[in-house]
Amino acid sequence: MNIDQLVAIDVHTHAEVSCWNPFDNYGEEYDRAADKYFRSARRPTIEETVAYYREKKIGLVMFTVDSESNLGRRRIPNEEIAEAAQKNSDMMMCFASIDPHKGKMGAREARRLIEEHGVKGFKFHPTVQGFYPHDKMAWPLYEVIAEHNMPAIFHSGHSGIGSGMRCGGGLRLEYSNPIHLDDVAIAFPDMQIVIAHPSWPWQDEALSVAMHKPNVFIDLSGWSPKYFPPQLVQYANTLLRDRVLFGSDFPLITPERWMKDFEEAGFRDEVKPLILKDNAARLLKLSRTP
Repeated sequence: MNIDQLVAIDVHTHAEVSCWNPFDNYGEEYDRAADKYFRSARRPTIEETVAYYREKKIGLVMFTVDSESNLGRRRIPNEEIAEAAQKNSDMMMCFASIDPHKGKMGAREARRLIEEHGVKGFKFHPTVQGFYPHDKMAWPLYEVIAEHNMPAIFHSGHSGIGSGMRCGGGLRLEYSNPIHLDDVAIAFPDMQIVIAHPSWPWQDEALSVAMHKPNVFIDLSGWSPKYFPPQLVQYANTLLRDRVLFGSDFPLITPERWMKDFEEAGFRDEVKPLILKDNAARLLKLSRTP
């Protein structure tokens, strides 16, 4: 990324529509429930998302969520997102998503995506993928990520996916309690862990893990900043100011709305540039133009 030309870096955006694979309508009831929960039915293509962020001069990290084992839905190819990132390398990065249930085969895929497709990190969603982050089933994947000293984003807290469906769509919220990442942070100190979202109802657990483990960051995606818990703003302004990141959760929340509300959410002026861009640049190992 050419960070000098960007006003911010959004570390949490979703690929919603594949232009490589035919539409997979299996499990579409999850999409309809999410539309109702988030009051949004936006499903842009990858190209449309990139064009939108380029116009706003905001860098982005994009990923899909591979939940093929738990939900049976065909994922958007990681390679499709990686190709878009290579074509737009001045303002975009690709994180891959691999279902941890794929074990050693998933680890092989992770290594290939890093070495052949330029993937720069990974995304996990414990509730949707159906696993505890500290389950050693995921260790082969983590080992590859740690070997390459890459970041991994983990969904945390409540999930809009499945909300309102019968039995919540069978998805277990408890998988996404951020305390489960404490074991991961100990076992893989060379993997930078990003706890995604305000972690309601486990915000204090997320802050505790991040305070205790220096390889743990928090991204602020998925909520308007005006609804952030006060302790999250407090720690972002002080003890965790170097490890809090801007993320929108686009297309569910737009960066315009997020950044507008961010200005009025009680963050200190000297901290705002760290959250909007500088902390992400350090996490992603980006350097400024001499």
